Amino acid sequence: MQKKLNIKKGDTVMVITGESKGQQGRVLFVDVVKNRVIVEGVNMMSKHTKPNADTPKGGILKKEASINVSNLMIVDSTGKAARVGHKIDEKTNKSVRYSKKSGEVIK
Repeated sequence: MQKKLNIKKGDTVMVITGESKGQQGRVLFVDVVKNRVIVEGVNMMSKHTKPNADTPKGGILKKEASINVSNLMIVDSTGKAARVGHKIDEKTNKSVRYSKKSGEVIK
């Protein structure tokens, strides 16, 4: 059984450690099996490509590399990184994520 992650596609996250520390971005892809996430504009790498139909000139492309989930924290509505908790919503009786710092529900 795979561990449930607190980060989902579309969340705004902040990098808390590593080369890209302090950068924020939107989550583009989550790999639950490998516990890795691709964040927009974070952990950029250079990829050398030969000329092909997509890139007729070839050259060096910049693209995002994956980053481990443990190096990320969700940014809440106040703009600060916060831990994530789970609680049952009274209205819908469904589990929702909330910010432990501000107590607000994360959409």
